[in-house]
Amino acid sequence: MSSSGTAKKAMDLAGIVIVPVIGVSAVATGWAAIDRPLHPQPVSHLVVVAAAGLAGFAGNELVARYRIRVGRKIGSAALVADGLHARTDGFTSLAVLVGAGGAAVGWGWADPVIGLLIALAILGVLGQAARQIYHRLMDAVDPAVTAQAQDSLDAVPGVLDVGRVRLRWVGHQLEADCQIVVDDTLSVVAAHRVAVAAEHALLHALPRLVTAVVHTDPRQADGIDHHALLAGHR
Repeated sequence: MSSSGTAKKAMDLAGIVIVPVIGVSAVATGWAAIDRPLHPQPVSHLVVVAAAGLAGFAGNELVARYRIRVGRKIGSAALVADGLHARTDGFTSLAVLVGAGGAAVGWGWADPVIGLLIALAILGVLGQAARQIYHRLMDAVDPAVTAQAQDSLDAVPGVLDVGRVRLRWVGHQLEADCQIVVDDTLSVVAAHRVAVAAEHALLHALPRLVTAVVHTDPRQADGIDHHALLAGHR
């Protein structure tokens, strides 16, 4: 892998750091919820506490939505995971808000119960972030994106059929490796022209695509196998 590819992959590796941090948040929230009934403490200045919890939740949720939206737009799994981490911070602030409300009406059980529910919600976010990072590290691409690539190739004049379409993420950019079938009577220049048109169509269909290798296969005629030489290597 080139130095550029290594740097792009390092962006994904940054997301690995975020996942355990979210896990720590879930454990800390759950532990605090369990510890509160065992070591109850009076809560004062409920209005201030509730206001701080509301502000913390709203602020973190706004940051989370912004990071997730931008991360998905530019294809950065690490930024999406960071946005999910901000959402867990918002959940923690929400627990403070609800706990203050429960204390205000004399529901002493509200704080630990809400804390446990928030811990479970954070675990859900943890699973979402872990899947996002895992799929990216495995170079997995959404099947809908692959289908979009196939449709764009099908629509190119001169493409008779579409074979293998492989997409992979490198950092927040896509790379493609595709096979198309063209008329077996085309000249090399004409077949190359179709391949260039196919690559051009892919670049327009997939905004995050930076490079595509398009392999042209001649249409099989009279039972001729144009890949017979490779049969023993597959």
